[in-house]
Amino acid sequence: MSQIIDRRAQGKNKSADNRQRFLRRFKKQIRKAVSEAVSGRDMGDLERGEEISIPARDLEEPTFRHGPGGVRRYIHPGNKEFSTGDRIPRPEGGGQGGGSQASNQGEGMDDFVFELTREEFLNFFFDDLALPDMVKKQLVASSETSKARAGFSKDGNPANLHLVRSFRSAIGRRLAMRARPRRELAEAEEKLAALEARGEGDSPEAHDLRRDIEALKRRIQAVPFIDTFDLRYTSHVDKPEPISRAVMFCLMDVSGSMDEVRKDIAKRFFMLLHLFLTRNYDHIDVVFIRHHTIAKEVDEDDFFHSRETGGTVVSSALSLLADIIDERYPVSGWNIYVAQASDGDNFVDDTPGCGELLEKRILPLVQYYAYVEINAISPQSLWREYRRISRTADNFALRRINGVEEIFPVFRDLFKRKMA
Repeated sequence: MSQIIDRRAQGKNKSADNRQRFLRRFKKQIRKAVSEAVSGRDMGDLERGEEISIPARDLEEPTFRHGPGGVRRYIHPGNKEFSTGDRIPRPEGGGQGGGSQASNQGEGMDDFVFELTREEFLNFFFDDLALPDMVKKQLVASSETSKARAGFSKDGNPANLHLVRSFRSAIGRRLAMRARPRRELAEAEEKLAALEARGEGDSPEAHDLRRDIEALKRRIQAVPFIDTFDLRYTSHVDKPEPISRAVMFCLMDVSGSMDEVRKDIAKRFFMLLHLFLTRNYDHIDVVFIRHHTIAKEVDEDDFFHSRETGGTVVSSALSLLADIIDERYPVSGWNIYVAQASDGDNFVDDTPGCGELLEKRILPLVQYYAYVEINAISPQSLWREYRRISRTADNFALRRINGVEEIFPVFRDLFKRKMA
């Protein structure tokens, strides 16, 4: 009898299959616990998992219990005082236990606590998040393909052998190879029958016909039922798949009014956004833009660590954003998203221009625009202008973050998956 040995690498006394089954079964409770846990977490805590507690009542299983009535016998170990038929006196005070410290609160059970790994925690955290309205698809040069049927071939993997096609080919081959011998056989048999009818069955001609008939029968029988020539295999080819192409523009204000606290909150928000994008999407471009009085497209390292600062002209970033879309990301083939973080401070004369750029050049091109105002004492001029635009633009959202503890809730609110 064959034996199967599971040599998958697993921790001691752990079962990966059972763990995944548990996570799937209690997905709703775990997701709720994760949502409650992230409210007090810091961005640095993404490097670790989380200890999750599930109420015991959510883990209850159906059980069979004895109903009232009937005769039952119990065996109590250690009994030295009572015999069959004895009556057991009721405990003093009407309690259910004999100890003076017995609780009168009824039965209970501690919550079930277990540890989520970093990967598991992030899976649950990002599970219900998505970029909104990703609908534009286009065939692009990528490694994303799918197997498509391409008829039948004479060579292939035995697992792809198509029996119906193979037998159909064999039948056709046998009919073609046996057709002529069968006609010659029928003619020879008719001639032999005619000779025998005339009483010439022992003539040399009759002997020759009998020899030809045997040869024709052997020739017909020699045709194989199925041959390697008949085999047909299902053929599959790699077919490029239309994929959703998306680009996310990250705009961060690094002007002098953005002190270290505000910059830290903005960086944490964009770090979370970058982690979300790279983890959930294989084909997405991320464009980083820093701005003060001048806007620059930078790489990831400069975006998060450069110390350049200055005044505030938000329109410079919006103009650069619009130019990059026109040059590199045609609207017909790209889903375009923008996330902007700022303290809202801007030159008063520049704010109307920002609103005009958004309404006329940017919002008609993008799927979604998210603006986050960070730790502003009161709504700034940019917030008021953006709020006016948000009343009529369905693809524009704005939120305020007043502390590190609000990064997670605001992020989830902005990128919550829409229900179909």
